[in-house]
Amino acid sequence: MKAFVGVTDRDWFDLLRSLQGLEDVNFWQPSGNRQFKALNPGELFLFKLHSPNDFIVGGGFFAHSSLLPISLAWEAFGNANGANSLSEMRERVEKYRLQAENRLDDYTIGCILLEQPFFLSRSSWIPVPSNWKHNIVQGRGYDLSVEPGISLWEQLQSSISTLSTVVMVREESARYGEPILTLPRLGQGSFKVLVTDAYKRQCAITNERTLPALDAAHIKPYSENGQHLVSNGILIRRDLHALFDKGYITITPTMIIEVSRKIKEEFENGRDYYRHDGDKIRVPADIANRPSIDFLEWHNENVYRG
Repeated sequence: MKAFVGVTDRDWFDLLRSLQGLEDVNFWQPSGNRQFKALNPGELFLFKLHSPNDFIVGGGFFAHSSLLPISLAWEAFGNANGANSLSEMRERVEKYRLQAENRLDDYTIGCILLEQPFFLSRSSWIPVPSNWKHNIVQGRGYDLSVEPGISLWEQLQSSISTLSTVVMVREESARYGEPILTLPRLGQGSFKVLVTDAYKRQCAITNERTLPALDAAHIKPYSENGQHLVSNGILIRRDLHALFDKGYITITPTMIIEVSRKIKEEFENGRDYYRHDGDKIRVPADIANRPSIDFLEWHNENVYRG
C-alpha cells in the first residue's frame, strides 16, 4: 500500500479542521494541467503544511482525481474546498497560478477527492520523514511496506488512535499490522464528480455536453437510504433531473427511458420530453459504474407516476 504526502497551506487546513461532519474534501491543485495519478482508490493521502511547519497534520482516503472548472469544484464541495466562498477560493488559487485572471474565467484546476478526512491535534503532528527534501513543491509518495514508510505508518496509527472516525486496520489485526486497502465511502461532492466523469460529462439521455446544465442525479435518493455510489447515479440535464425526482420520467432495468402521461395531463405540454420516450440511455463504459438494476427497479416502483 502506498501513501502520498501533499503540501498544502495553513489556511486550507485550519478552515477544514474547524468544520464538523465532513464526508469528503477537495485537495485542489492550482495549475489544472495534469491529473493526479500517484494513488489507487483507498490509499492514503496525507497533508503536510508549508515549511517551516514540516509536519504531517492530517489526511484522507483517495477516491478519484479530476480536472474540473473551478465553478464545478465549488458547486460540488463548497467550503470543503478549504474556502468560505467561491471568490475566496479563486483568490487562493490565483495566488499560486501567478497570473491575473478574468473574474468570469471558469478556468480548470486539479481536484484530488478525499474521503473520511481527518485532522490531527497539534500535539499529534508527525514530523516529515528524514528523506523529505525542502524543495518539494507538491508532494511525494511513500511505500508503507518499507522504510521510511513503515515508520510513517506506525506514527500515523499512533497519532489517530483517538480519532473514532478513522479506521486504519481491522480490529483483529495487530496495532501496527500491515496497511489494508479499502475502497472509500463516497461523500456527496465526490459522488457528483465521479458520476460526471463516469458519463464523460455528457447527459445520458440527450447527449448534452454543457456542464453547467448537467446534474448527477441519485436514482434512489440519499434521503431514502440511497448511497453515494456511482451505480446509484446518472448524469442528466437539470430539467430532466427535476422530472426524474418527481416521477415524471424513469429508466427501466433495460436502460429504456419512460415518460409519464402525467406531464401532458397536468401541464398540457411535454413534447420535448416525449420524444425521448422509448430511447435507450447512454451508459458508462465501465460496467461497475452503470445504473444498478436494483436502484432502477426501486425508482420504477416507488417514484415513477406511470
